[in-house]
Amino acid sequence: MSIDRIYKLSRQKSKYVIGLMSGTSVDGISAALVRITGSGLSTKIKFLGGINHPFPKEMRKSILSIAEPGGGNTADICRMNFFISLAYIQAVKKLCQKLNLPLSKINLIGSHGQTIHHLPQKEKLFGFTSGSTLQIGDISVLSKQLGITTVGDFRTADVALGGEGAPFVPYFDYTVLSSDKTDRALLNIGGIANITALKKGAKPDDVIAFDTGPGNMMIDSLMNRFYGLKYDRDGKVALSGAVNKRLLAYLKETDSYPDQPPPKSTGREFYSKEFVDLIIKNSTGIPQKDIIATVTYYTAWSVFFAYTKYIRRKVTISELFLSGGGAKNKAIVKYMKSLFGGETKVANVTSLGVDSDYKEAICFAVLANETISGNCANLPSVTGASSPTILGKISLP
Repeated sequence: MSIDRIYKLSRQKSKYVIGLMSGTSVDGISAALVRITGSGLSTKIKFLGGINHPFPKEMRKSILSIAEPGGGNTADICRMNFFISLAYIQAVKKLCQKLNLPLSKINLIGSHGQTIHHLPQKEKLFGFTSGSTLQIGDISVLSKQLGITTVGDFRTADVALGGEGAPFVPYFDYTVLSSDKTDRALLNIGGIANITALKKGAKPDDVIAFDTGPGNMMIDSLMNRFYGLKYDRDGKVALSGAVNKRLLAYLKETDSYPDQPPPKSTGREFYSKEFVDLIIKNSTGIPQKDIIATVTYYTAWSVFFAYTKYIRRKVTISELFLSGGGAKNKAIVKYMKSLFGGETKVANVTSLGVDSDYKEAICFAVLANETISGNCANLPSVTGASSPTILGKISLP
């Protein structure tokens, strides 16, 4: 396949692009098809449809095991790097079948891959100093088996330049969802919660964004342990319980992440099984539903804490738009509205014309388009990288 394919694709005004995302919750693959016109600040998108494709039960279990600190071995990681790509391929085919669109019509795929370890903080080892990050799901498997140019491994370039390698959704927020009229913030609540604050008329250096702390990750883990369920549907269990002051104080005392200044990012390395074990150990005598309610409240509190400590002095947001699985948790939404009070309108990002369930997948479709277009898509003011850079690696069919 000639390298001219990339040049021709970069010159194409309108493209059908599929974005793939599987996050820290490992609850499945989010696949979204968008038609993208232009690039950079002239990017226009039209969401054409999406699916959430579950991982096979044993695959999900294996991914979670590998992603835990100390989990997995080189053989496990080697196998999963290929086999998870086959699951992504299933998701792409299933999406195209749903939309009655032949694979030949898809111009490009952007795949986030599955993060199994993210260590962006600089370490000194073997006489060298660097951060590191690892996402599996090799894009060569996708491009060769699907016959579609694929972009992936977005985080590595930013970490190579001293950045956090996350979050990248703020670039999408800035280019597609910023406003000239209002100061707004976008909050995605996946396994981890990340916020983007955009003052009206923001320029790239004005964007404030970082991971605020836990999203659904600890709630999901506790729901699985207590009730054998994947998550707290609609926040029903949390809403049936009460926030326990003792446990809440323990969480605020034990969790050092919220106090860390941006740029920062986190994941399963921090809010792991070990953290959940500590919560259970220090919840003796507290009803299970109250533990769920408290940890759910803590997710909302950590967002508000991040806002008051690191954002409000620079921009007072009047609108907060939620996305991700946590946006469906009515307890999280209730606690968020209570904490932010009348100062900030809390709503779903769907009201801005972006499907809440597929926002991150759409983001990686846009990032793939930026890579092909030769545009830098990290925000050094957000990630801490030494310079803007083109993200991702390209695999031709």
